[in-house]
Amino acid sequence: MHPAFSVIFFTVTSGAGYGFIALLGLFNFLYLGMLIDKNTFFICAAVGISLFTMGLISSTFHLANPKNAWRAFMRFRTSWLAREGLLAIIFYPIIFLYLYFIYIDFQLDYFLLMQTYSLIIFALSIIIIYCTGMIYACLKTIPQWNTFWTPINYITIGVSLGALIFFFILDFNNYNIEPYKFYLLLLIISSLITKLSYYYSIRGPKHDIGQATNAAIKLKTTKVRLLDVGHTGSTFLTDEFGYKVAERKLFRVKMFAIISGFLAPLLLIYIHSFIFENIIFCILAISLAFLGMVAERWLFFAQAKHVVNLYHGSQNV
Repeated sequence: MHPAFSVIFFTVTSGAGYGFIALLGLFNFLYLGMLIDKNTFFICAAVGISLFTMGLISSTFHLANPKNAWRAFMRFRTSWLAREGLLAIIFYPIIFLYLYFIYIDFQLDYFLLMQTYSLIIFALSIIIIYCTGMIYACLKTIPQWNTFWTPINYITIGVSLGALIFFFILDFNNYNIEPYKFYLLLLIISSLITKLSYYYSIRGPKHDIGQATNAAIKLKTTKVRLLDVGHTGSTFLTDEFGYKVAERKLFRVKMFAIISGFLAPLLLIYIHSFIFENIIFCILAISLAFLGMVAERWLFFAQAKHVVNLYHGSQNV
């Protein structure tokens, strides 16, 4: 598939934003978030909301007719895109009401209610990331996306990016990071393992031209060959659904995504936590992680091949 920067930016930043808010809700639910003063809590919330808002806005740039964006909300029962969009809109009043309750110290009088609310914030954030991943994972016509690893990757990467930002804000405001460093390292390792599992699951083609042509004309006993693709040049389908990139370039981008997005942040946070504590390591870890995730998401789209390519000259997808 043709990688559109607006969609890449949307999936990376919105995932990080919702992942960050999910962690805030989770830590507040576990009473750890209460150890943060309200100003720091609001700074964290503002960063998370800004990230997923920028992502949602950028997603509209990919629409051919932005004025028809409202139609994307009309198929909630059958469309993961509609589910993601509606939940993202509904999430705004829910999170702002939650922040208002934090501001007025509502939790001091209604602790159990606020604990439940915190859990709802966590669950909704994760569900929205899941819906974003399922927009792609539900497409059976694109084998590289049609795997349960796709939404898992979206969740683990979003939460690990959010955790990196959370860790930096705590360290910058001179909080004790000792209880958090092991969790952060574990989240980065988990996101790396799920990403490698995804790459392993899509290592080979799922369909070939023989299967596709026989299935298309419903012949089970005769072997059918495609003799002519029907065109001599590229078409919209081959450009958008069959984005061609050299295998060597794909391999280089994959190595960059793994090193910059996972291994470098893991090493930098480990150095910062156990060897030499310096806030610069956190800044570098966040910068490299986001660069790596942009490369990872570009690769996610560039590697994807729609089965329609089997009827336009491709031997397998």
